[in-house]
Amino acid sequence: DERTFATKGELARAIVLRALASPLPIAWVTADSAYGQEWRFRRMLEEVSVGYVLAVPKSQHVPRFGRIDHLFTQAPDEAWEKRSCGDGAKGPRVYHWAAVQLPAIEDFDGETPTHQRWALARRSVTRPDEIAYYLGYAPVGTDVDQLVRVAGRRWGIEECFQAAKNECGLDQYEVRRYVGWMRHITLAMLAHAFLAATAAQAASKGGAETVP
Repeated sequence: DERTFATKGELARAIVLRALASPLPIAWVTADSAYGQEWRFRRMLEEVSVGYVLAVPKSQHVPRFGRIDHLFTQAPDEAWEKRSCGDGAKGPRVYHWAAVQLPAIEDFDGETPTHQRWALARRSVTRPDEIAYYLGYAPVGTDVDQLVRVAGRRWGIEECFQAAKNECGLDQYEVRRYVGWMRHITLAMLAHAFLAATAAQAASKGGAETVP
């Protein structure tokens, strides 16, 4: 009865704050545009000095520049560079990337900012009309390659969820109460961890046996 409705942005802020209160080392947050477009979520991360690379819709407003898609429409050809955002099932996932460092906001950042804001765009190499957009916040001195790698971490997380659904029934619960849901999710995640560790050990053993 004490629970009330919460938006995705509110849930995300609560999850991140709970994680930050734990002993886990946390340096970055990445998420899709459902969360990236939430300015309160971005501002909370900035207030606790956690870097982020968050997807945003093409209509996202960028202070002093207007819509983020219009910002990159004006980018010259040389602004786009091929970069890998991590390995996929078929090798490195290479896209054309463009990045713009955004001006500091004095009211938030003070006279000597410790972090910088970024706008990024990821364009398909084979289908240049397919462009995704991101807002970033990173310690001063962070290069574009690091931002691209953080953006690419979402792929591994999504693959993990999909594998757990396909192989362990992560999403096949039929319960209405929290305890039953937690038991199902915990068992599915444990089974997935066991399968992943077993597969990694088998691959490692196979590789060792083939080394001359």
